[in-house]
Amino acid sequence: MTNMSMPSDFSSDNFENNSHENGFTYWLTSELMNYLGYETWLSFQKAVNKAMTTCNTLDIPIMENFIQVENNGAHDFKLSRFACYLVVMNADGKKPAVAKAQAYFATLAGAVQNYIEEAGKVERLIVRTEVSEREQSLAGVAKQAGLVNYAYFQSAGYRGMYNTSMSNLKKYRNIPDGRTLLDFMGKEELAANLFRITQTELKIKQDNIKGQMRLEGTAETIGRKVRGIMLDISGVAPEDFKPVEDIKEVKKELKSTSKQIKLIDSKKKK
Repeated sequence: MTNMSMPSDFSSDNFENNSHENGFTYWLTSELMNYLGYETWLSFQKAVNKAMTTCNTLDIPIMENFIQVENNGAHDFKLSRFACYLVVMNADGKKPAVAKAQAYFATLAGAVQNYIEEAGKVERLIVRTEVSEREQSLAGVAKQAGLVNYAYFQSAGYRGMYNTSMSNLKKYRNIPDGRTLLDFMGKEELAANLFRITQTELKIKQDNIKGQMRLEGTAETIGRKVRGIMLDISGVAPEDFKPVEDIKEVKKELKSTSKQIKLIDSKKKK
């Protein structure tokens, strides 16, 4: 069913009754944007881009869930139900319409937890992916600046932030051997590490820092400064943040969610 003048608020009935059928069930991005209370594509595009990143991170084909089309002379996307789920979970939860949509999709996904936790799970995966990307970028910049041993350099950043070595921190948190600390960090701690990594890269570039020892010193100094900010804001030492669910399990859950949501439209067609 098609309705180009959809109301700018979310309800399950309006969402379900305004789906389209053309080989598969889909919704247009422009319509979903209106449902969720966004006024411009520029402000909504961030949620769509994050949704695509999440899809790619889960090794779920983007082209099967986000199909670019022309709509009244403008670019638009046909979104599968799962793509709608990802967009909604990456949207601004402070918007009342988004909160309603997140609650609805969390129910569709069979989420035991509330919709805020469901959205947080998706956002955590995004931040974890960003950390990996920025770590690669930092490693490249440091190598060009004369870095020889990346492990020592990386350890220095952690030591500054956590006031202990990576190995001690892993033992303290009971992280399994062969696994990275990052996979057991919550969204806020991951974001703090993302800030540490990006600021370390910026400092190296701005001050033209060269050589293994100076690079290690810079990584540790930036880590220490981030530690100070975290202590000032939360009063909790970074090393005392609690480990959370393995990110591998989060990926499994989201892949399972994609299958559950896909089944909804399959059953409706029977």
